[in-house]
Amino acid sequence: MLAAAAAICMAALPGTAQDAPQGQDGPTTPHFRTLPQPSLNFYGVPGVIDMPSGEMLPDGQFTTTVSYFGGQGRYTLTFQPTPWMSASFRYNSISNWNLNGFPTYYDRGFDVRFRLAQEGRYRPQITLGLQDFAGTGIYAAEYLVATKTFQTPPMGASRLPGRLKLSAGLGWGRLGSFGSFGGFGNRPPYDPANTGGQLSYDQWFRGPMALFGGLEWQVDEKWALKLEYSSDDYVTETRTTSVFRKKSPVNFGVEWQASPRTRLGAYYLYGSEFGLSAQIQLNPKQPPMPMTVPAPQPVAVRPDRATNPEAWNTSWAEAKPAPLLRSLLGPILKDDGLVLESLDVSAARAELRFRNTRYMSNAIAIGRAARALARVMPPSVETFDLVLVSRGLSLSRVTLRRSDLEALEFDPEAPEAILAVAGIGAAGPPAETAVFGRELYPDFSWSVAPYFAPAYFDPQQPVRIDVGLDFGATYQPAPGWVISGRVFQRLAGNLKDGRVSTSALPPVRTDQALYAQYGTTLNNLYVARYWQPGEDLYARVTAGYFEYGYGGLSTELLWKPVNSLLGLGVELNYALKRDYNQRLGFRDYRVFTGHASAYMDFGNGLHGQVDVGRYLAGDVGATFAMDRIFANGWSVGAFFTLTNVSAAEFGEGSFDKGIRFSMPLGWFLGKPSRKSMGTVIRPIQRDGGARLTVPGRLYGEVRKAHQKALTDQWAGFWE
Repeated sequence: MLAAAAAICMAALPGTAQDAPQGQDGPTTPHFRTLPQPSLNFYGVPGVIDMPSGEMLPDGQFTTTVSYFGGQGRYTLTFQPTPWMSASFRYNSISNWNLNGFPTYYDRGFDVRFRLAQEGRYRPQITLGLQDFAGTGIYAAEYLVATKTFQTPPMGASRLPGRLKLSAGLGWGRLGSFGSFGGFGNRPPYDPANTGGQLSYDQWFRGPMALFGGLEWQVDEKWALKLEYSSDDYVTETRTTSVFRKKSPVNFGVEWQASPRTRLGAYYLYGSEFGLSAQIQLNPKQPPMPMTVPAPQPVAVRPDRATNPEAWNTSWAEAKPAPLLRSLLGPILKDDGLVLESLDVSAARAELRFRNTRYMSNAIAIGRAARALARVMPPSVETFDLVLVSRGLSLSRVTLRRSDLEALEFDPEAPEAILAVAGIGAAGPPAETAVFGRELYPDFSWSVAPYFAPAYFDPQQPVRIDVGLDFGATYQPAPGWVISGRVFQRLAGNLKDGRVSTSALPPVRTDQALYAQYGTTLNNLYVARYWQPGEDLYARVTAGYFEYGYGGLSTELLWKPVNSLLGLGVELNYALKRDYNQRLGFRDYRVFTGHASAYMDFGNGLHGQVDVGRYLAGDVGATFAMDRIFANGWSVGAFFTLTNVSAAEFGEGSFDKGIRFSMPLGWFLGKPSRKSMGTVIRPIQRDGGARLTVPGRLYGEVRKAHQKALTDQWAGFWE
């Protein structure tokens, strides 16, 4: 999968001091200078070998795990969106299962874990977990598990240095199938006819339960030994079928920390099988290499007013010097990756409107723009108004006093100090006296880049992908106008061999393979208009070919005050289905779609979104999403959609759901960039709950320039 490939590339990069974790118990002894994060089990969650542990990953951790034993492969993505909760998506392959006519059976599932108690001096960490709670139920289990860590310091030759972790738990479902006792309620057995996707809450913590446990001894910073007692009897794999033979409940193995991000393991399981695992852990807060940003110019300090009052004379303002100041300011901003949109100057105040083309953090751009003004503006100009502009929209205004910049540049707490005296508010239109940047419009740009188009979880081939070249061009004839297009040239791939699913609904997405039959395609071609119809309002109209499958007309209106955590929007679309060759023609399918949306910033980087409306197949319902967005541009989230389409009509998976992530290129490269890469992973792509893809939607770009995002990134103001 794309996520696994990206993680493997990151694991190959050299580590930095930031990669050396301290461990959950605080600073480590010299024998554990690079003690690894909590290790992962075969299910890709913190655990021993096949059993879970009570540990939690560090906040924001993103992991990829590949494990194999006894004909079973497990590929897991796990994310820790909060310190007390983690979520996982897993793709499983089971050889010789021979279920539903497939020699190798593939299954998808989700896990979620909640920390109930943190580890203390005498108290273990306690975690509750739901395993495969919304899949077909092959691996469904629930558990309560506790883990206690014991540090063994090097005190004399008779004692070996190390760190010992002991885990013990109580499991239900699969984890209650060996050595079971007691329990309450009835738990139906696994049903091969189950299409999955629905919450099986009527089974949670029901049926027999069993004890499990294990230990992990971290010998040194590189090597660890593991031993566990498993409560999973693998009934279906060893009795109903013959995937492998189980002779013992005891598993043991050794793990090697190959790098700060990569851990490899080898094991002997269930008295009959050898197993292997690879664990890759990344944290958006810890880039693989320090960000290399050219040092900013120091704040130019004005001459002392008492000793040089003539320098502060304001008579210069009568000569209307804005064009001259613009010619001086423009090149300075350009060197910092900023574009001067307009400049308005009076004797005591300067308003600079600019675009940020380089930095993922708008706070860095504001700091650079403020320094540039300090270098150019005459001494009497005390107030700087810095207005962030994107697509012709004035997104926010940051007001700074020049004297504060001069006084606080070298303050020990400079970012917090300047934020305390800054004003962040709404930005109206430019003044009539403003002068605009030279040769801004019309503006033409083009690009050539590789593209990757993946498709996941075809039962015949789990991952399909097309690769090729993406030729893009954008023309902006005036502020707020965008004309853009992309042509794809496929060089290799196998999307065209994917299945075309039968569906009770119009095939609005399940015919993707038919669109992949052609090598040269027009991915999109559209014209868009952006403007601000009123205070706190942003508007967009887009017409043309939006994506590979649809074109038409799209309109959007967003209400988002600069200082509000809440945003509200409405979007209406008239969508026409494109011809499979993705040229200029359309097929005989058209539909009105639209959504009313609510966006909420819950703090700590958590952003919620609810969209209610009509989807491409004509079904009506709502999409619920939650994303963790980091100040450096990383984003990881999950979503699900419920509509008036029944589970039977929807088909396999029961309803639309998935995970999505986006990674800033600057985080990988160590150089500032506003570009990012990412993907959406669905357990299965069906037609229910399918939404139109429209380039340039408003909320994402508007949010980045508003108060909450700026304050979250403000540490970069002086960078």
